[in-house]
Amino acid sequence: MCGFVGGTDPQWNYTTALTSIAHRGPDASKLHLDGPVKAGFRRLSIIDLAEEANQPMFDGDTWIVFNGEIYGFRDLRLELEKFGHRFHTQSDTEVLLRAYRQWGDVFVEHVDGMFAIAIWDSRERQLKLWRDRPGIKPLYYYFDGRNFAFASELKAIEALCGKQNLRVDPTAFYDFLSYRYIPAPKTMYRNCYKLQPGHSLIYKPDTSSLQAPRCYWRLPVTDARAGHSLEDSCEELRSLISDSVREQMVADVPLGFFLSGGVDSSIVVASAASLGADVSTFSIGFDSDAKSETPYAREIAQAFGTDHHERILTGAGARELLPSLKEWFDEPFADESAMPTWLVSKTARENVTVVLTGDGGDEVFGGYRTYPRFARYDRLPAWPLFMDNAMCALRRPFGRRNAIHRVLSLLELAMNRGPRLWGKVMFGMSEGEKKSYRAELGITADYDDWWHYREHWRDDLPLWTRLQYVDFHTFMPGLVLTKVDRTSMAVSLEARVPLLARRIIEFSFSVDEKIRYHNGELKGMLRHAYRGILPDHILDRRKKGFGIPRHYLGNLGGGMIIQEKVLRELFLAGGAAAQP
Repeated sequence: MCGFVGGTDPQWNYTTALTSIAHRGPDASKLHLDGPVKAGFRRLSIIDLAEEANQPMFDGDTWIVFNGEIYGFRDLRLELEKFGHRFHTQSDTEVLLRAYRQWGDVFVEHVDGMFAIAIWDSRERQLKLWRDRPGIKPLYYYFDGRNFAFASELKAIEALCGKQNLRVDPTAFYDFLSYRYIPAPKTMYRNCYKLQPGHSLIYKPDTSSLQAPRCYWRLPVTDARAGHSLEDSCEELRSLISDSVREQMVADVPLGFFLSGGVDSSIVVASAASLGADVSTFSIGFDSDAKSETPYAREIAQAFGTDHHERILTGAGARELLPSLKEWFDEPFADESAMPTWLVSKTARENVTVVLTGDGGDEVFGGYRTYPRFARYDRLPAWPLFMDNAMCALRRPFGRRNAIHRVLSLLELAMNRGPRLWGKVMFGMSEGEKKSYRAELGITADYDDWWHYREHWRDDLPLWTRLQYVDFHTFMPGLVLTKVDRTSMAVSLEARVPLLARRIIEFSFSVDEKIRYHNGELKGMLRHAYRGILPDHILDRRKKGFGIPRHYLGNLGGGMIIQEKVLRELFLAGGAAAQP
């Protein structure tokens, strides 16, 4: 796991930009400032710790910088050796570079992993970027019509181009109120973007031309496994998860596991233990028994004989960490679970350099209670938008815990459908609640508040699969994976996500919805696959999530109040950027 920055303007301060992401790679630092594209790299050494494996890595005048890990790279190396390639390191970076030499742009079809890749091809005079399929690793880029920059975090582009030269995008702040994060491809700045998951990009410095991002992978939702039995599907699933955990346990440094005591992380730990590995686990609890899952994590740790570590996040600790959201995420982000995620990362980093997590399981296997909640309301007729605004005005005088406020909120839910209803189910602000911000930010009357959901909305899919599909493309990369990457990398910890291996993703979405939701249960297939391996009460207990207790943030409470706090105090009032 590492961080990189690069660009084309020789006047930019690449040293300062690289220093801004030193937390992503404390073990080595290197700048390459020759040629039309300059690049810098910070390395967190995980595989092949030798200096020869540092980056940028060269093959003649062509070089690569790469953040992430390639799963099964040793098998890919053996395949490349059959074509005559000779290797000088044991790193997955060199495997990627040779794969590109062998197959060109389609090399990405031969690899799976979590990655952000930049390759300067001196033969074609092109800079090429790729981001992994689920969106595990971040990749930002900037283009002003002439000069181009790219980086692992937005703060590096700010340092490179100069924050005073970046202009705020008001629609990005407005979108934040809808989604709790700024959705890709937007960032909070104009002319600065997130490369979307599963996309590639080409920049030609000789002509200062940027090709539109190209989608190289689309999530296939098929009936390829129609007719397969539940038991056969469960057997194949266990095998896929075991293989993925085995591949992602490859490291030349100490490795551990996040363990919340929930289904997903418990399955990952159980799979690792079945491989005969010595397992270290890390958990975070709270001072509220209603929220804390540490007893369940402790039970799983005891069952599989792990070396278990626990820490408690207090209310005072959470309030101290709240301002860190701006440091970690660089732009508005309102998931309070970032704070315990940072603390469990910090705890793990005191013992290991790599962790495996259970993230992505809810999106891949269907674990969110928002799905049946949406289904209850989606059957009802919708009302026009002006009624939403009227309902918002009616409940505004009442406190959020007031019974009248709750009834009106439920009525507002019941009379919406499609992406607008999904936005409300996902706790985004309604159009009425954002009305004052719309005027303040200069948002046009025809702006689509729910464009991000609508972009991935597929009425042709069965309902729960449709919502999974939307979650996979929006909530998971925009909030869940962003949270894990930034908080873990803030303490120089690599976090891997074995449930997001390509084979597992494509397998799950090829299974009939009735099998995936066996017995009408969320994660029905996954739970059934691990009956007898994990205790039934672990598999069947109600999901708690990783949110902090409500009283931790005092009057902030949660939800929309946190969104407004983040937007106003941490960004708008703090001088987010130059003038719009």
